[in-house]
Amino acid sequence: MYHIDVIPGDGIGPEVVDAALDVLKAVSENYGGQFDLEYSDIGAERYLRTGKLLTDEDLDTMRESDAMFFGAVGDPRVEPGVLERGILLRMRTDLDQYINLRPVQSWHPYVPLKNEVDFDIRFIRENTEDFYMGAGGFFGGSKGPDSKVSIRRELYNLELDLHATGDLDGEFAYEIGMLSAKGTERFADYVFRYAKDRGEEKITLVDKANVCTDIYGMQRRIFAEKAEEYGMGLDFMLADAMAMAMVVRPETFGTVAVPNLFGDVLTDLGAQIQGGLGLGASGNINPKGVSMFEPIHGSAPDIAGRGIANPTATVLALAMMLENLSMRKEADAVRTAVKRCLAEGSATPDMGGKLSTKGMAARMAELVIQ
Repeated sequence: MYHIDVIPGDGIGPEVVDAALDVLKAVSENYGGQFDLEYSDIGAERYLRTGKLLTDEDLDTMRESDAMFFGAVGDPRVEPGVLERGILLRMRTDLDQYINLRPVQSWHPYVPLKNEVDFDIRFIRENTEDFYMGAGGFFGGSKGPDSKVSIRRELYNLELDLHATGDLDGEFAYEIGMLSAKGTERFADYVFRYAKDRGEEKITLVDKANVCTDIYGMQRRIFAEKAEEYGMGLDFMLADAMAMAMVVRPETFGTVAVPNLFGDVLTDLGAQIQGGLGLGASGNINPKGVSMFEPIHGSAPDIAGRGIANPTATVLALAMMLENLSMRKEADAVRTAVKRCLAEGSATPDMGGKLSTKGMAARMAELVIQ
């Protein structure tokens, strides 16, 4: 019996989660696994109703589960960043889900690339540091005084030639990216172990060390040390070069390590080259604690309630959750069902099909059972 904390969230989240759980039911009926589902009311509706984002009680419920299954977060009635920082980023940080795993693989016939190549890239994104730590703010101008002004003034004076910018008059905004040696070491350990388990001989590390020389320079040094420790090869790629390479030669990459911000951007590009955001799944992983699995698309409020949202990414996130629960056979069965469903053209309108959200998931469920 596995206890799953289900968080449908906002917009199309409840629709795609409900559809994917039909596939989980088929898995349970066909393979014998039992799942106890506990639903959590977390998202825009509760925030607008009560002002609550992610509470300590919510986190306690999550810690007591075997896994978390998430839909989407985001609502046009809430200022951008409030839900994302107050729910997703806090969840990743407080539950120490420091690994974000995002597969990017060719789902034919929906790959939009000119050359029909097969690829299977595993992006492993550091999930708790870099520029997503919330270390930023404003000072000067209409924003008024800020407690961080003195610190920022010192940094600003050290790093920039003030004669080129004048003075510190006016309004300034800033965001600070930070990496810790400890966080980078455990990130590198996970990446090299993961690649080794896949039978690979090297990994690729993506960054912008040519510009952000301090934080990414330290990251490169630590990864180089770990490569030697694990007896594996290590390639370096700049983020912009990686974006171009993903379009022209995605088949040349296997396990790719990437810091938080660039990982967010590159994996959305990855979703597009594999067939669209409706096919992108991810896992927020704590190797020693509870992990959360979700589609990478947003809440898509413009199509919410219409029953046409693509459930594929959520079903693939379900497969990742099953694998994380050591149910590899069941996870493979779900992925095979998705592959067969897409190959036969059973799809929602965004992929040229005519099925509803529930209808596409129902077809996948049928293929799991066969």
